[in-house]
This record gives sequence, C-alpha cells and structure tokens, in this order.
Amino acid sequence: MNIILCGFMGSGKTVVGSELAKIMGRKFVDTDELIEEEQGVAIKAIFATHGEDYFRELEFEMCKKIGAECKNCIVSTGGGAMTFERNVEAIKNGGKIVFLDADFDTICERIGNSNTRPLFQDREKAKALYDERKSKYLKASDYVIDGNMSARKTALEIAQIFR
Repeated sequence: MNIILCGFMGSGKTVVGSELAKIMGRKFVDTDELIEEEQGVAIKAIFATHGEDYFRELEFEMCKKIGAECKNCIVSTGGGAMTFERNVEAIKNGGKIVFLDADFDTICERIGNSNTRPLFQDREKAKALYDERKSKYLKASDYVIDGNMSARKTALEIAQIFR
C-alpha cells in the first residue's frame, strides 16, 4: 500500500516523505519532481509559460500514473494536488492519504522568502489559499498528522500508524 502525503506547500511533505521512506525501507516518489523530470523544466517555469491549468493537467496524469504503477511507495504530492477530487481518486488506488497539518506561521518560517513557489509570492494570497485548501485536505485524507513537528518525529509517527 502506498502512503501518500498531502498538505500545503512548506508543510514538510518532501522532507518527511524522504525520511519516512528511509525508516520504512520503501521507495520515495515526489509528484512535483517527477513532473519536472518529465517536462525538463521547473514547475515555476511551467506556471509562467503555460499557466496553472496546464500544470494541473500534468499533475492529474502523474496522479493516475502513480495510482496505477506504484506499489508500497511513499508519495509526496504537490500542495494543490489533493484539493482536486479527480487526483484524490486517481492516486488513492491502493493507498492511504496522510495530511501533514502544519500551521501557517510554521509554513512561513520554513519557506522564508523563497521565490521558487509560484503561489507563495504574496503572503496574504498564500494565507487565503491555505485557508481554502485546508478543508479539502481534511476531506481527502485518511489520517491527519501534526505537521509542526520535526521531519523525523513526523515520519516516526506516520510509520507507527502503518506498522
């Protein structure tokens, strides 16, 4: 069974996922990294060149691929991926979704002044997006974990659930 991590950008999905994969001896897959590899450019460039709708189509295709092809993987999804019902249905095939529920202040500390995140350029807009997405993460997830802890502690807690 795949363990799929969801949550807002900066909630720790990639770092926790990587740590969790080591703890559980599983393969780690990051949907955003796979999209970047497939497209040969950064997500920021995809947004800039083709727009968000185009990126969401790529993301949907990646969710379908992972749902069909990955077995016993730890999967980190993009911040918006699990806010779309079609992605949840596609990726949940043979997996459980864990929401890393980090406070917005914690997320801001982690992200800092990063300019690599297209939807985090304006803090007020980012906060509104965070508020809007939270209920969608809760709806999509099978488990909710405190995402304010260290990556190691969070990964250990998730590993406990799936032992």
